[in-house]
Amino acid sequence: MVAELQIQDDASAVAYGWAQRTFAARAGKLGTPVASGVGQFSSWLQGVCPQIAMTSDGIGTKIEIAERTGNYTTLGYDLMAMVIDDLAANGAEPLALTNILDVDVVHGPTVDSLMRGLHDAAMASHVAVVGGEIAELGQRIGGFGSGMHFNWCATAVGQFTPGWQPIDGRTVVVGNVVIALASGNWRSNGFSALRRTLAAQFGPDWHTTQFADRSWGDWLLEPCRIYAPLIVALRQQHYELQGLSHITGGGIPSKFGRTLKASGLGAQLTQLPPPTAAMAEVQRLGAVADRDAFQFWNMGSGFLLTVPASTAANVVEFAESLGYAAQIAGEITAEPTIVIETPRSTLRYAVH
Repeated sequence: MVAELQIQDDASAVAYGWAQRTFAARAGKLGTPVASGVGQFSSWLQGVCPQIAMTSDGIGTKIEIAERTGNYTTLGYDLMAMVIDDLAANGAEPLALTNILDVDVVHGPTVDSLMRGLHDAAMASHVAVVGGEIAELGQRIGGFGSGMHFNWCATAVGQFTPGWQPIDGRTVVVGNVVIALASGNWRSNGFSALRRTLAAQFGPDWHTTQFADRSWGDWLLEPCRIYAPLIVALRQQHYELQGLSHITGGGIPSKFGRTLKASGLGAQLTQLPPPTAAMAEVQRLGAVADRDAFQFWNMGSGFLLTVPASTAANVVEFAESLGYAAQIAGEITAEPTIVIETPRSTLRYAVH
């Protein structure tokens, strides 16, 4: 499964390489894209005031969990989080998004549930949903069971308020403190590994099996926490944020590594939030080594902030005042390696 992640990373690099070649089409014109090449979770455009940022993403195979449980009301939070938290990871304030819902056959009540959830997430995040499309594609779209099957993706636009510079990790220095924001359960990634593990243990109806006081279907359907409002609030309060990382596919080694690549530095992470009980149980059931688990999933940390040591405690206090569980997780080091201390092992991942 780790090899699959590398294939995905390589394919993303190829796709973005072709995309970067198109930047020349806007050279010298309004909206010239910035190609920093490091620490980019979104892309931003020059020559517009205020400067804007854009990104696109989807919720992948987490959709199958909704198909299995019949609950479609929380996926909108996942879609919102995947795009606007990538904008926030470069320090942009999310403004609006459009979405595309590719379906086999349109089912009105399912669409209503999906869009109600997206509405609720948008209102909580101060983001407008300004457009979209429902494309009925018949047998080109498949899924689980007999309901409406679909893929759901979005593009979001954000702005850098005058005086705000994009944050891509270039100003990270040795001695900076890393703050972890806790994640409820899984972000909207790593679900293929989750489904394989649970199906191998419990069979095709694994989603109905109980763990603690809930079914596995309910555990996996828990919506993503959205971090963008906190990042915007920190910038509005003039906190210095030197590196920001949205921890999704590839986990901390990939996503925090992307942020650290700009400075060529590393990090010693000794006090990360623990994985949730459900995460720990899936890891146990699948006999997944810590090293692999931290590459499949966020393992309890949905977002990392790198800040000056002098303000770290204040940032944690401010985050908690807004309802985010935050803690100092470690510090930036000179060696270009991410070191993660777990109760069982010391993990080392090269930054490259």
